[in-house]
Amino acid sequence: MAEVRERIAKWIAGDIALSDDPGAAFRRWRERFGLNQTALAKVMRVSPSVISDYESGRRKSPGAATIKRVVEAFLSADEKGGGAVSRTFSQVFGSQLPPDVVLEIREFGEPVDGKTICKAVGGTVVANKELLDQKLFGYTVIDSYKAVLGLSSDDFRRLYGLTTERALVFTGVTTGRSPMVAVKVIGITPGMVVLHGELGEADALGVKIAELLKVPLVVSKLPSVAGLLEGLRKCAR
Repeated sequence: MAEVRERIAKWIAGDIALSDDPGAAFRRWRERFGLNQTALAKVMRVSPSVISDYESGRRKSPGAATIKRVVEAFLSADEKGGGAVSRTFSQVFGSQLPPDVVLEIREFGEPVDGKTICKAVGGTVVANKELLDQKLFGYTVIDSYKAVLGLSSDDFRRLYGLTTERALVFTGVTTGRSPMVAVKVIGITPGMVVLHGELGEADALGVKIAELLKVPLVVSKLPSVAGLLEGLRKCAR
């Protein structure tokens, strides 16, 4: 359990430290843990104005030591309140997902609609275009071949992060059939599926599964995975 807690802490700290707007990320995580500024300040033993200044950008971005204190305050307050948020995170981090399979997993600070993600990945919609208005709360980028061959059903469920209302992005795709079959077999429907790779026409069975599941299916033909990740990260800012 201590290992899982450490991984949760590192994820939160990294999200704040790497954000283009650390103050906004600070606020987002505070709100996710259900803390107001006064409650967080009490746990950290600082004035509420200090929290307000960080979140508004009136103070310079918090350094590593401050971020560590903030994350520890989030987790400690949650544990004292019963640990509901930490338990949710534990479902994601309960076992190590191979880093060569899961290329990136992020939650959005604010909901993003499918049209925005489609544009960010240079995508073409091949199924359920009318559903692109629905809000998504995160994304997971997966190496398609390694995921289908190497992940258990429990591992696949962890790909959904903190919510199923997210984009599952499969890289290294050649037809698109295997990812959609995997999504159907697992029985958890994401908010969107993006296929990236050297696709010609999207596989007819994959498109049919998407139509049956009522999930938007998007094909991205960006030239590189790096470009794909860059586009998605912009949606998370």
